[in-house]
Parts: sequence; structure tokens; C-alpha cells
Amino acid sequence: MSETQAKLNLNVILFTLSRAVINTSFRVVYPFLPVFAQGLGVDAASLGMALSIRSFLGVFIPFLATVADTHTRKSGILLGLGLFTAGSAVTGLLPQFWGFIIGTSLVLLGNGVFIPSLNAYLGDHVPYERRGRILAITELSWALAFILGIPVVQLLIQSNSWVTPFFYFTIIGILFFILFALVLPSQAIAKSGSNTIWRNMGRVFNTWPALAGLLMGILSTGANEMVNLIFGVWIGDQFGLNFAALTVASMVIGFSELGGEIFSSLWLDKFGKRRMILVFLGLNSLVALILPLTNNALPWALAGLGVFYISFEIVLISTLTLMTEILPAARATILAMTVAAFSLGRMLGDLIAPELYGFGFWATCLGAVVLNLLAAGFLTQVRVLWTGPE
Repeated sequence: MSETQAKLNLNVILFTLSRAVINTSFRVVYPFLPVFAQGLGVDAASLGMALSIRSFLGVFIPFLATVADTHTRKSGILLGLGLFTAGSAVTGLLPQFWGFIIGTSLVLLGNGVFIPSLNAYLGDHVPYERRGRILAITELSWALAFILGIPVVQLLIQSNSWVTPFFYFTIIGILFFILFALVLPSQAIAKSGSNTIWRNMGRVFNTWPALAGLLMGILSTGANEMVNLIFGVWIGDQFGLNFAALTVASMVIGFSELGGEIFSSLWLDKFGKRRMILVFLGLNSLVALILPLTNNALPWALAGLGVFYISFEIVLISTLTLMTEILPAARATILAMTVAAFSLGRMLGDLIAPELYGFGFWATCLGAVVLNLLAAGFLTQVRVLWTGPE
């Protein structure tokens, strides 16, 4: 193994571990929302509504993450870590309602800047024919956050208080910031009048394949979010408010993500990114159509949920990999806009799903299928510079 490859492997490990910590901080709000609400002295519904601010801020991620295109990839990575660390510190030091909202919003922005910056770094250093495997490995962080990170946070909360995990997040964030500042090369990007935030964003909007890819991301994420948002409600309506069932459903989600990430690491580059998206959008849609038919059998419903999440995770990783090669000159910008597109997709799903559920779970699932079909249509318009199997 060459020294360059060894350094890359070390960076991939560090990226995965740091992303697991950031993703844990990002996801911890959902399972422990009632605990945080109680600690802040507000009801869970009010805190949940206030957290929509966090989702809205996702549209501003490209304005921050473009620093990885206009300066250095390292600058973007450190900015993301800095925002995460600052957000964790604010949440811990200001354990009040607005302190919590501001802190968790900074964590979201940090996560949104960190991911495209490190993916752009990997896009620069890993050939496209091997890039899917590497990006899939770093995506293991999502599953690790759910399977390992959330239980650790639960232990910290139970043994101390609800603010304790955020002090640990702050310390770990500082350590990773120092580590990446020392080990990552700067590799400054040449300054020019065409390499600015507005020029790079304009380049994306003026390139139809790039725009089609963003629309595909919005629609496919919206389809997933529709089922994601309503599934727990549907379980409660069909089988009673069974917390054991909801806990199992959460574990199914975590292990499904892990399965999707492992599958992608093994087969994405061999099968082709575009082909993988198309096949698993189809599988995702098929499962969405079958889910309403499992309303009398909880084990089958949970199994369907598992396949639904595996298929979406594969679509997500494949999409991120495909987007790395549409505009290499503005790689961090287009990846940041892809992350923002995913955030818009979640907002779209959150707006549509409750209305459709008024007609029944079948209507929600059918709506998800329609969004997936539209996403597949936009996929046909996506083109990359790579001449091998897409």
C-alpha cells in the first residue's frame, strides 16, 4: 500500500468517526424530544414546531459550504466542525428554549457544511470508478449514530442530565477540529473572477443536468419523508400506541441504513450509480405500495419498513456519488446544494404527508410513489463527465 493510499484510508476513517459524532448530535433531537422539552419547560409539540426553523435553515447551507470551492476543502471541513462545536457549546451553556433552538440550528448548519466539503475532498482524491465505495463507507456514520451514538447519549442523560451530552459533543468537536487542522493538506484553490460563490451557484443553476439532479434529490427525499413521518402514526393507529413496537421500528431503521450502506460499498461502483438509483427507486416504490396491505401484521409492516429504508439509503448514497461528477469545478457547491435539496425534500414531504393521511395510509404511500416516478424522470436528464458505467 502506498503512503498516499494509507493517508487516504486514515482520512476516511477519521471522516466516518467525526461524521458519526455530528450525525448523533443531529439525530438525537428526535428520540429524546420529550426529554428535551421537559428539561426546557415547554411541551413537545411546541418544541417540535420550533425545530422547523432548523429545517428551514438548510436552504442557506450552500452559501456557507461554497468556501470549500472558493478557498480550500480543508476550510469547509473546519468550518463545518466549528459550527458543530459552537452549536453544541451553545446548547450546553444556554439550557433555555432559544439557546436550544440556536444551538441545534448551528449543528444542522455544521453538518450541512461538513458533508459536502469532505465529499468534495474525496471527489478530488478518489477516482469516480471507486468513489461510490468510499462515500458509502463514510455514510456508515448515519447508521453508527443511530445504533451506537443514540444509546450512549441515553446513558449520559440517565446518569446525569439532558445537557450532559452536549458538553461531550463540544469536547469531541474541539479534538476533531485540532486533528483535521493538523493532518489535512490545505491545497489552496486558484483565485479567479469565475470562482466565486455567486458564479459557482449560477453555474449549477445554468446547467440543466445539475438542476435535474437537484430536483431528483428533492423528489426522492420527499417521497421517503412522507412515509417516514407517517409510519409511526400509522403503527399507533393500527396496532395501538405500542412503545416496544416503535422502539423496534427505530432499530429497524438504523440497521436498514447500515445494510444499505454496506450494500452500496460493495456494489455501487460495479453496478453503476445511475442504474442503482433507477432500480432502487423502483423497489422503494413497490414497497410503498405494499406497506398499506400489512395493516394486520406488525412483523410484515416492520419488514416492509426495513426494505423501504434500505432502498432509500442506496438511492441517497448513489445520488450523492453521481452529483460529485456533474460539475467537478464547483464540486463542493453542487454537493452543498444537493444537501439543501434533501432538506427541501423533507419539508415537501412534511407538508404533503399529513394531508394525504387524512384519506388513509394508502394515499400517503401512493403520493410517495408519484414523487419517486417524477424523480426517475429527472434522473434521465442527469449527465456526468465520466465515460464509464454510470
